[in-house]
Amino acid sequence: MRIAMIGTGYVGLVSGACFADFGHQVTCVDKAAAKIEALARGEIPIYEPGLDNLVATNARAGRLTFTTELAPAVRSADAVFIAVGTPSRRGDGHADLSYVYAAAREIAANLSGFTVIVTKSTVPVGTGDEVERLIREANPAADVVVASNPEFLREGAAIRDFKFPDRIVVGTTDSRGRKHLADIYRPLSLNKAPIMFTERRTAELIKYAANAFLATKITFINEIADLSERVGCDVQEVARGIGLDNRIGTKFLHAGPGFGGSCFPKDTRALLKIAQDHEVPLRIVEAVLAVNDTRKRAMARKVANALGGSLRGKVIGLLGLTFKPDTDDMREAPSIPLVVGLQDMGARVRAFDPAGMEQAKSELVDVAYCNDAYECARGADAIVIVTEWSEFRALDLNRLKDEMKQPVLVDLRNIYQRDDVESLGFTYTGIGR
Repeated sequence: MRIAMIGTGYVGLVSGACFADFGHQVTCVDKAAAKIEALARGEIPIYEPGLDNLVATNARAGRLTFTTELAPAVRSADAVFIAVGTPSRRGDGHADLSYVYAAAREIAANLSGFTVIVTKSTVPVGTGDEVERLIREANPAADVVVASNPEFLREGAAIRDFKFPDRIVVGTTDSRGRKHLADIYRPLSLNKAPIMFTERRTAELIKYAANAFLATKITFINEIADLSERVGCDVQEVARGIGLDNRIGTKFLHAGPGFGGSCFPKDTRALLKIAQDHEVPLRIVEAVLAVNDTRKRAMARKVANALGGSLRGKVIGLLGLTFKPDTDDMREAPSIPLVVGLQDMGARVRAFDPAGMEQAKSELVDVAYCNDAYECARGADAIVIVTEWSEFRALDLNRLKDEMKQPVLVDLRNIYQRDDVESLGFTYTGIGR
């Protein structure tokens, strides 16, 4: 299959590289000339394990190319995927669809022969209808099917998620569109990945509902963590005890400082806006967002309590800044309100993150960035584990303590055991323990 991927952000680049690895001929299109030139040189603009090798391998094989020219890529394509950004719109939280609609208009002007146009971007219910209307308005003679194919990629594990998916959701009732997309995903049949064909609007809602449900699981266990602290329980054991129930499952039951990233906050807000537009209350989703925002702001107070209540003049070292490990993504990361809160209480902040410090510099001010965890601990009154990077799971705690002014460890990800840490002379504070 000949595929045009419009957009080389996280979703577009990962999807394009994986489709090329399946053997398809993929052209990735982006208006940002500097980005396309960098990609052509093999420079990857995002941190995603394995993506650089995947792009390089398929580029060398001639299956993956990059261009700023949309017209020739669309004219030669059997399928065109729209994978542009849909950020939260200022003021109301609705997804900003201007990039999607601009892409649709440009695609319409360059169609040749039968083409399946697929929205890969996360879009509100009914967006596919508008994309189809725009295309048919701009090019009434176009022979097209507009389908929805939402992505379910976890940053840090995106390539595996793409190649070994729990499910592939395809939203179209058109038989030609279904066949095209079944052919595109046929290489996954060896992995027995189920393809769910449904209506286009249903596919669009599945994406939002899935993310809102996962965000709800995270928020639920975070509230149980707060209760566990008050009544003398260990939230990790509580999570395991409920997660062993197959109806609940173990995933997304890890207590922490709140969810962030490019999907959960944005998509839950967008889902709320969709519901409000249709006069349907989503009280649970409203509560999830409110609780998560409050939780992230409360983490600075947790650090202050670990140091007796006052942070005036204290030095706090943060290990991890990105919203999760194995990514450089700082969007809505819990570290941002944490740093602001610490600074508001008079603390000086030092930080180390294996991949996210360059991105963090545009989000955080007056932070001293360090070369490793031990430099971050130098002279610190407390070390706070904010992101559960693998390298933070096996720190030399004696060396860390020797660097610190006070041996106080605040573990917002519960990656250490209290007894182990306190036996080395630390004061330990975890989440829900």
